[in-house]
Amino acid sequence: MKKIITTQNAPQPIGPYSQGVENGNMIFISGQVAKEPATGNLITADIKSETKQVMDNLKGILDAAGVDFSNVVKTTIFLTDMKNFAPMNEVYGSYFSNDFPARETVSVVGLPLGVNVEISMIAMR
Repeated sequence: MKKIITTQNAPQPIGPYSQGVENGNMIFISGQVAKEPATGNLITADIKSETKQVMDNLKGILDAAGVDFSNVVKTTIFLTDMKNFAPMNEVYGSYFSNDFPARETVSVVGLPLGVNVEISMIAMR
C-alpha cells in the first residue's frame, strides 16, 4: 500500500509531488535542493554548504519515514557543474558510515530554483 511521507523538516514541494512515498518496504524520496525548511531561503553560497542543506533535508524525510541513511540503497545526484563533484562528494560521503548505496551522478544544464545540486534517494526498511 502506498503511504505519503511528509515532514516540516524538509522543504514543502513546489509542484505536484510528495516529499516521499512508501510502498511495502521501499521508500522513494523526491529530489531535494538546498532550501531551508523553516525560512524557505536557498543556501547557495558554496557547494559544500549547499550539499549539506540538501542532505539535511533528505535526513528530515528519512526521519519522518522512521529510517536513516543506513537504509538508503540508491541515490541519484544532479550537478550543474562537474567541477563541484569532489566537494559535493566529500559532504555527501560524511552522511554514510559504510555499506554505501548505489549511485549515479549526472551533469545537467539546470535545476529548479537555479540551484547547483539536487539529490533523490531510495531506501528500504
